[in-house]
Amino acid sequence: MEFKLRTTFVAMVAGVSLLLTGCAATSGSNGDAAAGQIIVAPVMPDYKLEVTLAKLNEILASMELTNDQRARFHYDRGVIYDSVGLRLLGRIDFHQALKLQPNLADAYNFLGIYYTQEGEFESAYEAFDGVLELAPDYDYAFLNRGIALFYGERYELAVKDMQTFYQRDPNDGYRALWLYLMSSQIDAKVALVTLGTQRAQLEDGTWSSVLVDYYLGKLTKKKLFSAAKVGLNHPKEYAERLCEAYFYLGKRAEELGLYQEAANYYRLTLATNIYDFVEHRYARIELAKIKHILEQTPQS
Repeated sequence: MEFKLRTTFVAMVAGVSLLLTGCAATSGSNGDAAAGQIIVAPVMPDYKLEVTLAKLNEILASMELTNDQRARFHYDRGVIYDSVGLRLLGRIDFHQALKLQPNLADAYNFLGIYYTQEGEFESAYEAFDGVLELAPDYDYAFLNRGIALFYGERYELAVKDMQTFYQRDPNDGYRALWLYLMSSQIDAKVALVTLGTQRAQLEDGTWSSVLVDYYLGKLTKKKLFSAAKVGLNHPKEYAERLCEAYFYLGKRAEELGLYQEAANYYRLTLATNIYDFVEHRYARIELAKIKHILEQTPQS
């Protein structure tokens, strides 16, 4: 999900450029799952990211900066590390940014995501609470805290956060879909009916609407993957859509008790290397859940 949760590369580079100027003055069967494997090479880091990293390293090592400037450069470098899967380096930079600028809500947001991925839910809640104290209108803190609560199995609180997130943009299919995923843990039938009602507010033909239509039973997997090829605007977009499709197919297979198929889809999600998408971030948690379920299931 492309969610503004992730700091886009274009925005990040623009921010770095501005700061540079300032210095001078983020089954079925296994066969059925395999049938959906539209071949796409894992995304490799753009060389422009390497150039930007080199510039940031040089700036941080050699230029005189104010604390706020240095904090921002550490944050920007952390975003790049995060986007290529180097979470430890990203985490170090986000912590360093907060030492220099303790009110940097964006850095707390990333740390909260990391805590969620690592299963440190109490720390995640505290991080996202901190984001909302610093920036009450920070939309994606509601999403991220909702996800942390979801994986922490505090479903009613998770739904409350997701309802807040959804209500701020009911035209976003991803918000409707995540609200469904959380609400279904409380009442799956009601959640599906609600998703169907919310679908009327979504624009036809958008990729997020396609994903919602699959959940509503309006599309087959084959048509879903065909739609992933339509209306692409940049080279990475196809891989990004597959990252999302695999994750939500995995969640749907999991709902149906098709655990091995779900595991296969989560592995495919991870194989896309779209590290900064919410689906990629949490596919590993889902895979661990499936592994635990399968280990507890008696073998026939």
